[in-house]
Amino acid sequence: MPSIDAPEAQSLFKRHFGRTPTHVSRAPGRLELLGNHTDYNDGLVMSLAVDRYIGFASSPRTDGRIELVSSAFAEGEVFLLDEIKSNPSARWADYVKGVLLQLRKRGVNFSGFSAAIHGTIPMGAGMSSSAALEVATALSVRRLYPFSLGATGAAATPPARDSRGELPPLAPEERLEIAKVCRAAENEFVGVKCGILDQISSLYGKAWSVIDIDCQSLKVEHAPMPGEAIIVCNSGVKHALVGGEYNELRENCESAAKKLGVRALRSVDLKQVEAGKSRLTRREYECARHVTGEIARVVAGARALREDDHRQFGQYMFQSHESSRDFLKNSTRELDILVELAREHPGCLGARLTGGGFGGATINLVSYHQAESFMHHMSRKYEERTGVKLTPIVCQIVDGAD
Repeated sequence: MPSIDAPEAQSLFKRHFGRTPTHVSRAPGRLELLGNHTDYNDGLVMSLAVDRYIGFASSPRTDGRIELVSSAFAEGEVFLLDEIKSNPSARWADYVKGVLLQLRKRGVNFSGFSAAIHGTIPMGAGMSSSAALEVATALSVRRLYPFSLGATGAAATPPARDSRGELPPLAPEERLEIAKVCRAAENEFVGVKCGILDQISSLYGKAWSVIDIDCQSLKVEHAPMPGEAIIVCNSGVKHALVGGEYNELRENCESAAKKLGVRALRSVDLKQVEAGKSRLTRREYECARHVTGEIARVVAGARALREDDHRQFGQYMFQSHESSRDFLKNSTRELDILVELAREHPGCLGARLTGGGFGGATINLVSYHQAESFMHHMSRKYEERTGVKLTPIVCQIVDGAD
């Protein structure tokens, strides 16, 4: 596959480095359609890759240094390959550094490079700009210093470029290995104990399709997405998952599973959670109740999509938000207001918070012919209620990174 055009990243590279980049990679953000905090519980989740991207323009260099610039941050970063450590002045670069360390750990050989990064994914909105940056980093290194990745690490023989200098497209198995690299980068270097939803979504996206992920078997399938509009409403409350709330939720889920005698909450249902309630702390019970109910909603939601019952699917989205709000407690006043306002509009089939929560955005499934009316309604009413200006975003469902 040829390098994907990302003009803003290319322009930034030219301005900063004074030459044209050798390669450009682009990785999409994602929206979690249904399945909040189910991924690290070995559960089921439905997601979408959407047309907001991280562009990564790069060229190799021979001095063993890596120099990064970003349009989103005034502070760039320069470091040696043999001295990869976090810099408090450029925390954003941790997502790149973590990927480089994980590739090295798997036996991938690469040298220095210069890179310019530009994103159209709103930061802090829960659309996973971090995972898109991780994926774009891994694919850029692959373009600069070709490698093949399997379950045991890098293959002895790298892939060959064709007559145009392009590499063969990634096989599904290799996409999964790159997703694991990126998840490990975020877990081990950045310090967020996320699941694999975000990275798989960025790599396995398919236009006009839902990504169905079984996080226990890591099986990924696609199903047609209804023709309704997908509209994102950003609350304006930025979430920062490094702050600890996300990791705390995961710890409660894992301790609940242990007390219920299973490896992960995927292995129990709501009846078993209720039966074992006396063994759990209040937070463990609330987290387990949400996760088991949410996994069941994903199963029911998939059935509703197969049966073309989009209104019923929307009801599962509303139920998901209520469970996140009442049990997981990762919603905010602003997110609740957005869902409440969405429910008031006749064109809205379903709405819920998307992503880690604690701020960020809602995802809304809206009848296509009422999308403009819905966006006007949300903008006007949200500003009336909160004083914050809201610009809803219509998202197209796109193919994954390559």
